[in-house]
Amino acid sequence: MSGGRARAKFWRRRLVALITLLTLAVVGVVLVAPLAQRVIDHFGLPLRYAGIIRQQAARQHLDPALVAAVIYAETRFRPRTSSTGAEGLMQIEPATARFLAHRTGGYAFRISELGAAQVNIAYGSYYLRYLLNAYDGSTVLALAAYNGGETNVDHWLFAARATHRRFLARDIPISETRAYVSEVLAKQRAYRRRYARQLGYGS
Repeated sequence: MSGGRARAKFWRRRLVALITLLTLAVVGVVLVAPLAQRVIDHFGLPLRYAGIIRQQAARQHLDPALVAAVIYAETRFRPRTSSTGAEGLMQIEPATARFLAHRTGGYAFRISELGAAQVNIAYGSYYLRYLLNAYDGSTVLALAAYNGGETNVDHWLFAARATHRRFLARDIPISETRAYVSEVLAKQRAYRRRYARQLGYGS
């Protein structure tokens, strides 16, 4: 009888130890998972809202990888409000949003709506198409304007034409904007390779 009690006590201890280990493992996952996700998002290549990106890219005749790359460069797919008031995934400035709303007939538009992924990506994609059209399809100039503003880009182009020079990405005088354009173009290629199926390139 004592042997049976000893065995039962042994297995109870094993069960308690197992439950303890499982509990610690669950707690560890709960605590570590958000940190791990932040690390992946910062150093990796996150993709969210692929369906919305495909939809809006098709509507505006854009490369979906370009839209994803702009979102990556702006917010790493973590929507926020900037110190200047830019909103959401694609960091749309309030003044830009009102301009786009006027162009698209969205007179009932409210700035608070930019926090929604669907609205933000729709406006950001429309703005990219507007800029591409404004700069004769030049992705470099469109991205430079998206980051640095149309007024700056127009000034740079005017100065280049005045000296009969072709304006290239390396000629962008603002280092932040120059780095932004380079990053978006590199991430565009990376998104196209890594997320071909999700972004609609593959079957």
